[in-house]
Amino acid sequence: MLTQILNAKILTPQGWLKDGSLLIRDNKILEVTNCDLAVVGADLVDAKGMYVVPGGVEIHCHGGGGGDFMEGTEEAFKTAIATHMKHGTTSIFPTLSSSSVEMINRAADTCTRMMEDPDSPILGLHLEGHYLNQKMAGGQMPEYIKDPDPNEYIPIVEEWKCIKRWDAAPELPGAMQFGKYISGKGILASVAHTQAEFDDIRAAWEAGYSHATHFYNAMPGFHKRREYKYEGTVESIYLIDDMTVEVVADGIHVPPTILRLVYKIKGPERACVITDALACACAEDAAAFDPRVIIEDGVCKLADHSALAGSVATMDRLIRTLVHRADIPLEDAIRMASETPSKIMGVYDRKGSLSKGKDADIMILDSDLNLRAVWAMGKLVEGTNTL
Repeated sequence: MLTQILNAKILTPQGWLKDGSLLIRDNKILEVTNCDLAVVGADLVDAKGMYVVPGGVEIHCHGGGGGDFMEGTEEAFKTAIATHMKHGTTSIFPTLSSSSVEMINRAADTCTRMMEDPDSPILGLHLEGHYLNQKMAGGQMPEYIKDPDPNEYIPIVEEWKCIKRWDAAPELPGAMQFGKYISGKGILASVAHTQAEFDDIRAAWEAGYSHATHFYNAMPGFHKRREYKYEGTVESIYLIDDMTVEVVADGIHVPPTILRLVYKIKGPERACVITDALACACAEDAAAFDPRVIIEDGVCKLADHSALAGSVATMDRLIRTLVHRADIPLEDAIRMASETPSKIMGVYDRKGSLSKGKDADIMILDSDLNLRAVWAMGKLVEGTNTL
């Protein structure tokens, strides 16, 4: 099957290609060019001068459309993934909040089976916890939180090759051993739900932690203890030049001014965006999977208003927030949604940019950055074509 997208502003790794044309064969990008192509038999899609950009790569998402990955069922996975694909996410690492071993095993089994489809948008499983600082639990379920236990995590890692990322608080007993072990297995080790200061972060970096989970959230900044002042996790991560970060770019978890600051300091090469969306994102009944959570002011919160607890954001909203509210150039906002997360997760060889030979994961955005069409692995996502 051949599809040709023409009359487009195409974002390539080398920059914008005006009056460009992109050719898809089956699930791959066959060609990206600004030369006139006359392809016999191709289905033509007129982009009408709109932006054609790589699909979003989501590395931290708990659910959507009423489905939560913690349920561990294929139905919940399909519901959540279909919801986010309609909003520009074409690759995803389903995320579990702090869970029991039984819940992890159930979700990992489902994830493994679904990844057997070569066209699956699932690229691996992300475990956000349960080795977190109880004092920074936020929306995590406290009954599952504990210190890293090699008798627990080693069998899980050995059993489930689908696990591609695991988060932890580096100040916990055993966290350095945990970071060395999982990073040695090719699993991204990420700093999360922590009270770490600079010595902890530096030690974590040396132990294999290379990423920071929902930067600025569930971690302290500059602070005082009695008369003395101390760097927080935030400043410590800034000081590790090559440590990457992710931000919930809904404009609420992190204010637009801080999104701009992250962009200025880390740059689009080391900062990516995530939705951190819960099951209630785009759900008809707007009920959260976790009964402790409410939706208010366009964000998920604990009912006692003590902390944010996730988002109802989608990939297209993240991009609009970066551009319209944080004054980040569109090309860099797209990189933060596609190229950078692909590189962080080690899948840039096939995802994250519009290049010949890569998977045909594509978004079309109009001049107001509204989503007009989405292709995932060369297939038009149902209900997205409004060209």
